[in-house]
Amino acid sequence: MTWEGTDRRQFARVMYPCMVKIVSPDRPQEAMLTHTENIGQGGLCVIIKKEIKLFTPVTMEVDLLDISEHIRPKGKVVWNVRRKSDEEVKPLFYSIGIEFTQLSPADRDHLYKNLEQLIKNGTALVKPFI
Repeated sequence: MTWEGTDRRQFARVMYPCMVKIVSPDRPQEAMLTHTENIGQGGLCVIIKKEIKLFTPVTMEVDLLDISEHIRPKGKVVWNVRRKSDEEVKPLFYSIGIEFTQLSPADRDHLYKNLEQLIKNGTALVKPFI
């Protein structure tokens, strides 16, 4: 499947490779460890080997690669795209978009401060198209 839809994100995302542990209720014994392609105030995009179905709720542990505690948002899968077999980087993996559905005020503040600093330092953005 190829991605031909419109990017309807409400927030810009920062191209930043955070470490992420994802647990799906479909496979609670199979925690997936991966990294983000990008992250923003409303969610993140990860690359994984196994598909997670649309609208599946997930719990996450995100290491923002600073000295603070990891954030632990809950989210739901809002899109998934299988990569093409001829892609040079991680062919046949899935790019998965996860929207944050629950983020504690402390985690939200921690995330926002990190994003502000990354943007201030010139980290590349993925801009929304709404």
